[in-house]
Amino acid sequence: MRKIYVIGIGAGDPDQLTVQAVRALQGVDVFFLVDKGAEKSDLIGLRHEILRRHAGGSSGGRGYRQVEIRDPEREGPADGAGYPGTVDDWRSRRAALYERAIIDELSDGEGPDGNEHPDGNGAPDRDSTGAFLVWGDPSLYDSTLAILEEILARGSVRFEYEVIPGISSVSALAARHRVGLTRVGRPVQITTGRRLAEGWPDGVDDVVVMLDAHQSFRHHLAADPVIHWGAYVGTEDEILVSGRLSEVADRIGESRSEARARKGWIMDTYLLRRD
Repeated sequence: MRKIYVIGIGAGDPDQLTVQAVRALQGVDVFFLVDKGAEKSDLIGLRHEILRRHAGGSSGGRGYRQVEIRDPEREGPADGAGYPGTVDDWRSRRAALYERAIIDELSDGEGPDGNEHPDGNGAPDRDSTGAFLVWGDPSLYDSTLAILEEILARGSVRFEYEVIPGISSVSALAARHRVGLTRVGRPVQITTGRRLAEGWPDGVDDVVVMLDAHQSFRHHLAADPVIHWGAYVGTEDEILVSGRLSEVADRIGESRSEARARKGWIMDTYLLRRD
């Protein structure tokens, strides 16, 4: 059976990989790298650097291959009632591309006669272990696991997969700001900029916001919480800002706009903390 690893590779620093992740990398035959276009070529570049540092070669000295999958563009509304449908359609188109790559690039362990050959005798000369490298942690704000489940549900290809956790952007942000995500006896909520714009979540004073394209923290200037903000956390382009929201909101906005114009893309995360 084909085996796929879903490996969390941290928030951008190649040194953030766990020992478990490094060991998994060194046993992979084919790495599926999702290409998000020239504007985000840095993301592919960092994956190449991670493989150069940590992958080495798979067992038996056969080395590994890299297969790039062009990420489809989202088609549909980016906000409002139609947004969930946009995401569902985008994931399904991604699933079709991932499915084709798995079928084309990984062996199912069967020989030309259709029978399994666990000893390799008579098996086709193809690799059987693949991996997707996921920014941060695969269980947080990522669609790879849902896509693999959709592929399995279609029934066109069979495989087993294993998830290797990674250091999330949320953990990396808290570490860089030297703060804890929780306070004694108090919950923390992870949400999106869209939801934060609708209002502060009930029952919590500590809110982590992922990839807020519209600076939704500005809706809460009157409450004046503390904000710990970071962009490109863990990379050479890392930007960190911390302080009372009323004092640093404009600085964050300016830093964000300048960085996006310079690089063509931005990934940021922040923690809002009310007194």
